[in-house]
Amino acid sequence: LVDSKHVYEAFEEAVKSDSHPELTAFQDTKLERTKGLEEDIQFLVKEYNLIRPEVGLVGKQYSEEVRRIIKEKDTVPQFMCHFYNFYFAHTAGGRMIGKKMAQLLLDKKILEFYKWDGDLDVIKHDVKTNIEALAVSWSKEEKAQCVDTTAAAFRFGGALNSYFSGRNSIK
Repeated sequence: LVDSKHVYEAFEEAVKSDSHPELTAFQDTKLERTKGLEEDIQFLVKEYNLIRPEVGLVGKQYSEEVRRIIKEKDTVPQFMCHFYNFYFAHTAGGRMIGKKMAQLLLDKKILEFYKWDGDLDVIKHDVKTNIEALAVSWSKEEKAQCVDTTAAAFRFGGALNSYFSGRNSIK
C-alpha cells in the first residue's frame, strides 16, 4: 500500500503543477486515493502490530517517472496516458478485489482504498469526459505520443503489481 500511495501522491502533485494549468480539471476528481491509502496503512499497522514499510524500489521508480514526465515541456499526452491507465486500472477491478480481500484477509473490513466518495461510475464518466475534452485539442503527434506511452504505463503498473507478489523490477 505504501508504494501505491507514493505513486498516487506523484499523480496528485502533478495535476497541481503550475506549469500545466490544463491539468486543473484532474484535481479533486474523487478518484484520489492517497487519503484512503494512508488510513488503510495506519489501520493495518495498528490492527496487526506491523512496522510500516518503506516505499519500495518500484514505487519510487514509478513516482519518479511521473514527476519526470510532468517537469518536461509538451508531455501532457504522456502523463495522461499514465494517469488514465493507473487510475482506471484500479477502479476496473478495485471493488471486486477489495471485497475479496475483505472476506479472505480482513474479517470483512473493506479498506478505504476501495471506497469512493460518490457513484464511481459517475466519477469515472466525469474524468473520462475531461480527458476527452483535453485530448481533442492535441495534434496528431501528441495523440501518437499518448498512444506510444501505453506500453510504458502498462510496464510500470504491471511492475507495481508484480512487486506486491514478490518480484521487484521494471523490465
